[in-house]
Amino acid sequence: MEQQKPTTPHVKNKHTDDLIDHYWGSINYVSNLIKASEIKAGLILSFYGILLNFMYHRLDILQLAGVNKIVLYVLLAVWFAFTVLSIYYSIRCFIPRIESNYDKNIFFFKDIITKFGNIDEFSKTFYSVSLDEDQLFIQLGHQMFIISQIATLKFRDVNRALRFLGLGIIMLLIIGAYFTIIILHQSL
Repeated sequence: MEQQKPTTPHVKNKHTDDLIDHYWGSINYVSNLIKASEIKAGLILSFYGILLNFMYHRLDILQLAGVNKIVLYVLLAVWFAFTVLSIYYSIRCFIPRIESNYDKNIFFFKDIITKFGNIDEFSKTFYSVSLDEDQLFIQLGHQMFIISQIATLKFRDVNRALRFLGLGIIMLLIIGAYFTIIILHQSL
């Protein structure tokens, strides 16, 4: 009797493990970018907390004699508008952005609960997709695309918040220069 050689399962891609690591590494990289954008937005909000507290305790400087109140109020209004916009975009960065216009995905937390049935049905689907390389990589690619969109939106908001923060700081410098000129003018 002839001895049969054990058959090895057919593998479509010999580098499947490397590809899975590559996909998950890419997903983790973009997820870390999302976290970084939220940390930056949090730092911007913390900066405003310190700045606004400092300014609140220095309101007495607005009572300087000889200050043109209209010019001062216009400068402060422009600064306030920049500040509000910067805070708005910083807060907007924290707002969850869930895209639901895509096919169901075994890696998306909302789909897991709402589109795959109960726990056993999801587990079976997850297992079958995990065994099918093509489906697995398509699902991972979809997830990568979706979280990349989220990261793009969050970084856009952080960039806007930083721009308005910069404009607000420029306005504070102009207000400071205005007060310096008034004080120097009064001392002459």
